[in-house]
Amino acid sequence: MTTLLHKIKMAVLICGISSFALAVFADDAANISAGSKVNKIEIKAFMFNPQKITVKSGDKITWINKDEEPHTVVSVGKKFQKSSALDTDQEYSITAGAPGTYEYFCSVHPKMTGTIVVEK
Repeated sequence: MTTLLHKIKMAVLICGISSFALAVFADDAANISAGSKVNKIEIKAFMFNPQKITVKSGDKITWINKDEEPHTVVSVGKKFQKSSALDTDQEYSITAGAPGTYEYFCSVHPKMTGTIVVEK
């Protein structure tokens, strides 16, 4: 009896994991087929990583602060809206606009710089 109960629990667990995985992959496939792509830039060790990123117009760009210090994302020439100070694990996102090259920096630590190249 215990063995049968154990097998049923395992089957339910496997079905649950499979359903979750299917939902995650279906969501990713829907985003890819809709043409949207999320590009992540990690802020760590007082650097933007990657420092230079190439995206398509309309793609989402998300910065996430993995440092213990607050950081900001500020566009040179005010090409996109600046972020507020991002604490650890906070994120900031924009949608890539017109094709071009966009430079940005951290206003708290101006030596931290990055570049976004937006293509059609």
